Amino acid sequence: MSALEDTRVEGLQVGAEASEPILHPRALASRALSWLPAVGRFPVVWLPAYAVLAADSSHFGRGVVIATVVSLAWFFPLRLAFGAGRLTMHAGGIGMASLVGSLLGLVLASGLGLWIPSLGLNPLRLLEVAGAICVLSAAWERLVRDAVVLDRRVLVVGANDGGSELIEELALVKDAPYTVIGVVDDERDTDTVAGAPLLGRTADLPEVIERERPDLVVLAVAQNRLDTFTRLLSVATAGFRVAELPQFYEQAFGRVPVRRLTAAWFMSVLHLYQRPYTRFAKRSFDVVVAGFGLILTAPLFPLLALLVKATDGPLIFSQTRLGEGGRLFTIFKFRTMRHGAEEPGQPLWAEERDPRVTSVGRLMRRTRLDELPQLWNVLRGEMSIVGPRPERPEFVELLEDTVPYWNRRHLVKPGITGWAQVSCGYSADAEGTVEKLSYDLWYLRHRSLAVDLGICGKTLRALLTGAGAR
Repeated sequence: MSALEDTRVEGLQVGAEASEPILHPRALASRALSWLPAVGRFPVVWLPAYAVLAADSSHFGRGVVIATVVSLAWFFPLRLAFGAGRLTMHAGGIGMASLVGSLLGLVLASGLGLWIPSLGLNPLRLLEVAGAICVLSAAWERLVRDAVVLDRRVLVVGANDGGSELIEELALVKDAPYTVIGVVDDERDTDTVAGAPLLGRTADLPEVIERERPDLVVLAVAQNRLDTFTRLLSVATAGFRVAELPQFYEQAFGRVPVRRLTAAWFMSVLHLYQRPYTRFAKRSFDVVVAGFGLILTAPLFPLLALLVKATDGPLIFSQTRLGEGGRLFTIFKFRTMRHGAEEPGQPLWAEERDPRVTSVGRLMRRTRLDELPQLWNVLRGEMSIVGPRPERPEFVELLEDTVPYWNRRHLVKPGITGWAQVSCGYSADAEGTVEKLSYDLWYLRHRSLAVDLGICGKTLRALLTGAGAR
């Protein structure tokens, strides 16, 4: 991991023992505005919780405790699953996090009701709270989004391909909370870089920061990094933050710049998979969801079997895929293609409106019902509910030669759904696979139970809308 990868400059605060700085007024104002949505959400959630659950309580303190517990439960998935600085998934993510948080709050409130019967909590009141929270939180988000512009001024250090691509991609995002105010670079002799003004050389960095007052400095340089860091420290009281290009890219877009990654980035990820409690929590989640999923969908199996058998061919389609650690396993699906649609030894990419898919199969793919047998793969420990989609060995050989770091996605178990699947759908060629990999690698770095819940929520929305079906 590089020296700057885990370092943040906020005034003079660099390291745990640094003194608290006096920040520039613009930095203070920007930071205060960035906290407004989060701080405002608490009363938005707490008030309906108190009004519905505890308003008639004879003990004021007890009512406050009940409402606070429900409110904090709502905040947990909101804070962990959906970062406020992200450009992607923000609007939809807030709504889904509200729903997940409300359900978690209902569970905790129900537990309180069972533990302390005198509280008088009943299911109808809990449902009223859930509805009120979802409606009011959505209204609050819309109000804040319309009234407050969290426009963070970004200075990019380095005009290499990575820095230029970052500027171009930020320019394509509508209503982005980031504005690139300029670039500092030693190599360019043009006036602009990807449309952003060239403000000087790295030796001019202190003067540029004092003049432009950026909120965030993104490092896209590969050389003279120590000199750059020293110059940043000399003006640290300006109240800006420092981020490496890959880390900022992850926060802004919910994916990683695959062709800009280094071995150091992957080293920072490896420790995440050496924690036994993380693997235990992930496996417990998989077993519970897969078990309940099979029980709840079991009544559909006879109907699906009749529909599939109406076309010529077997009921279950099985195929060899690559799993965690590159181990081979057999994946199961309800058959959706014509029998013999692919010649032996001649694998084909799936494509939009694939002509090999039957009419019944198209409906099953639209609703993802064809993937229900993969719940058995999850119970067997070969797959997870959430993870990168498993790929065929024939394609993996090609992709490892053309796509950098492709085999790193095998650090985790493949999933029935995943961050790449809900973010960019299916890929039909090697180029589309690079985009999918950028989302898969983001998941490798950020995976958690809260993130898995958010992905499951987006998957549910895709099921209802048929988005991404082939």
